[in-house]
Amino acid sequence: MTDQATSTVAEHPATAPAEPGPAAPPPPVPLRRNLRFQALWAGQASATLGMMVGDTAFPLLVLALTGSSTAAGAFGAVQMATTLLLGVHGGVVADRLDRRKVLIASDATRLLALASVPVAMAFGQPSLVHLLLVAAAIGATVAYSGPIRLLALRSVVAPEQLPQALAQDEARMSGAALAGPPLAGFLFGLGRSVPFLGAAFASLLALTAAFMVRFPSPNQPEKAREVAEAEENREAGQPAKRAGDGALAGFRVLAASPLLRPALAVLLVINLTGAALLLPVMVLLREHGTGSTGIGLALAGEAVGALAGTALVSRMHRLAGPGVLLLAVAWTAVPVPLAPLLPGGAPTVFAALFVVGAGVPALRVMLDLLVIRQVPDELRGRVIAATMTLLTAGMPAGAFASGLLLDHLSPATALTAISAVLAAALLPATASRTLRRAVWPVTAPASARN
Repeated sequence: MTDQATSTVAEHPATAPAEPGPAAPPPPVPLRRNLRFQALWAGQASATLGMMVGDTAFPLLVLALTGSSTAAGAFGAVQMATTLLLGVHGGVVADRLDRRKVLIASDATRLLALASVPVAMAFGQPSLVHLLLVAAAIGATVAYSGPIRLLALRSVVAPEQLPQALAQDEARMSGAALAGPPLAGFLFGLGRSVPFLGAAFASLLALTAAFMVRFPSPNQPEKAREVAEAEENREAGQPAKRAGDGALAGFRVLAASPLLRPALAVLLVINLTGAALLLPVMVLLREHGTGSTGIGLALAGEAVGALAGTALVSRMHRLAGPGVLLLAVAWTAVPVPLAPLLPGGAPTVFAALFVVGAGVPALRVMLDLLVIRQVPDELRGRVIAATMTLLTAGMPAGAFASGLLLDHLSPATALTAISAVLAAALLPATASRTLRRAVWPVTAPASARN
């Protein structure tokens, strides 16, 4: 009887006691209770706020000390040129070294550079050479910390939370950009050294967050082995075995995409003309009697628009493909340089920048969808650095050219020329069928809904 029962159970295993299966993974911690995410978010917000304060305060200081538009434009040109020159190496560092240590070193360098300005003011006036060296130091920190900040935020959240995290990051960027220019103008009105003390304090908060939070870095033994293999191949006269090796791997990834080539070209032109726009607008508003605080408030229009645009990302992505969306935002920017020539002064400038800024979050998420999520982690630092380098390439020329234009032309003529250059540069991209017919990758709908 016992044997028969045993045989029955063996023949019908479904009647046997079920063994417990593997436990389901716990749900991810909500972002509001994810302390690493919140600390990184706060640190990045502080760093962005300090950068935005400096971007407005430094040209005002150089203009006040030298009275030269060319010198004021040179500050931004040196800062952006340094970021451009070191950007490729910054991507390699992000993929090869401990990302947290690099972030700490970058934040500490920026803190010391900013703090040196009020220290110099306490003993007299900072020289133009000193300020240009500060510009180079800040540009270097952007090159090394920029890719790491983007990667760090993504590494401390669950994949399904990434769209929400990116939305919060966009709000952080827009909020800091909103507060930066008017805060810089207000602080500059209190004293020439005050905005730089504020920017240094913001950098201190970012440095504190970098010390507090640990986040993943590339697999160092694996990277060391790849470097050793590449060195052996070089000594043996053999080509590299891995397509992802080398500082230019990020550029190869971007060059392989027929969509990203024209898209990045459009973004490059937008950044170039945007950099050239800033100084003529500041000079023209000042000539019309607008004070430092009013100038800062006017320039905050783009940030206010971007803050409002964070709620429009999903709708914009549903209404248009990536290429059409990019062209629409780009053509919206064409009349913006002409806004200071219209009646209304600072409020008109604010409104024009608001309209363009509303499309910026959708473009940033577009880049995340088309670039960052499409490559493995071991290449992301170089791909992000390559993207940042290409987007920054025209900005030093734009900033410096605006100073040269103002030394020979009126602000109104310079702004008209900037608008014409942007329109002419957009014509070939608008005629591109590849750009106009581009569609979102498969991950876009889920992300766009968030």
